[in-house]
Amino acid sequence: MPAIRDGFVDFARGSSRHSPRRLCRLLAAYDDVRREAASDADLTVSLLARWNRVIRGVAVAQFRQSPAYAKNGRERYGLHADTELRFAACLVETTDREAPVTARAARAYLDVAFFHPYDDGNARLAGLVLQFVLLRESVELDDLTPILTTPRRADDADGAADLARLVHGIATATHRRWVRANRHAAIEDAGGFQPSSRQPFSPRCSGRGTTREV
Repeated sequence: MPAIRDGFVDFARGSSRHSPRRLCRLLAAYDDVRREAASDADLTVSLLARWNRVIRGVAVAQFRQSPAYAKNGRERYGLHADTELRFAACLVETTDREAPVTARAARAYLDVAFFHPYDDGNARLAGLVLQFVLLRESVELDDLTPILTTPRRADDADGAADLARLVHGIATATHRRWVRANRHAAIEDAGGFQPSSRQPFSPRCSGRGTTREV
């Protein structure tokens, strides 16, 4: 499903306008996201580590070795012997086509945010992962600002479902805007994004072992 513009690039340029190096690193990682998605690559911890290295400009990115904190310490993300394995298992579930791709992308975004796998760069990485899951199935978004700027809580199941609906709604609107801009070409486009009638979100990984700890 094409789009009239690349919403991730637009968002990156707006959010990184005061740091050209940060923008350059983020767009370099995004180029790699698009290449890997086009090749139908598996979403793995090693792939995420590579993107995290690029966006941070560091040589090594390892899964965190201690509990992590966010929102000025209000949320604590624990660390257990199997945390990295559970995170990897959640990434595998992004290929489960029993769920709409927009729901899987939203879930992957939240998993990165709340497993908080690396010492830095998790918010940027979550946006890249969301894009990867969508792009791997040829779904483009022309606007990511509502998705990437709304605060999310680890203990908010309703908020997780709202995010899935938001991603789905933007994907649908992106296609509609592209059709309007390319009306004649769209007549022959039989493979565009079609809204699914299935349940848009069913929390599985997000929040499992990553809940808010006080």
